[in-house]
Amino acid sequence: MSEPTEANGTTGPAQGAESAAPAGGDGRRHARVVLVDDHRMFRTGVQAEIGQTEQTGVEVVGEAADVDQAVTVITATRPEVVLLDVHLPGGGGVEVLRRCAPLMGDTERPVRFLALSVSDAAEDVIGVIRGGARGYVTKTITGTDLVDSIFRVQEGDAVFSPRLAGFVLDAFASTDAPPADEDLDRLTQREREVLRLIARGYAYKEIAKQLFISVKTVESHVSAVLRKLQLSNRHELTRWATARRLV
Repeated sequence: MSEPTEANGTTGPAQGAESAAPAGGDGRRHARVVLVDDHRMFRTGVQAEIGQTEQTGVEVVGEAADVDQAVTVITATRPEVVLLDVHLPGGGGVEVLRRCAPLMGDTERPVRFLALSVSDAAEDVIGVIRGGARGYVTKTITGTDLVDSIFRVQEGDAVFSPRLAGFVLDAFASTDAPPADEDLDRLTQREREVLRLIARGYAYKEIAKQLFISVKTVESHVSAVLRKLQLSNRHELTRWATARRLV
């Protein structure tokens, strides 16, 4: 995994027009962005797709592969926008949002988050939006649309992939929105990560590698999940997770 990189530049002064996004000396929009994803090849691909600053206006000033790296590089570089994966070693995207809450709340230089994930599971979407992310797009998005989403989030808009927009509105605005899942709320963030990976068919060794923990720790988390949910084995756990669209 690559280490977080330090910022190489600064943004120009904000320009007034239709957009409130900062612009460079030539009046073009400019956004300083940090990439947070535990897959190095994906980060490299995104960097190649959107990081040609002269063409896109996006300057990638740092990247991170887990929660601790993310908090460190975001704090050091203070980007306008963070592209945040939902599933990260160390507690997931929600943990990054929790630890970066003061930066999101800065009235003069807010750091805004756009979730970029392969998952369109209800729990993932609602979790990061409740955590403070300004939007959620899936990894099927095109480079052009991703650049546009970055600038929209920078300007304070909420951005979602088309198939998620209606779901998010229903979840937050409708009086018929489903209540909180009390069983799921009993689980810690790490237990939820282990639960999801178990339900996807990962072996204990694979989960340990994915989350940077020991196999014994995985076993302890699985035991805790089974106990809290009153389930007997991983097959029941998989059915439970699938019924709640957590897989």
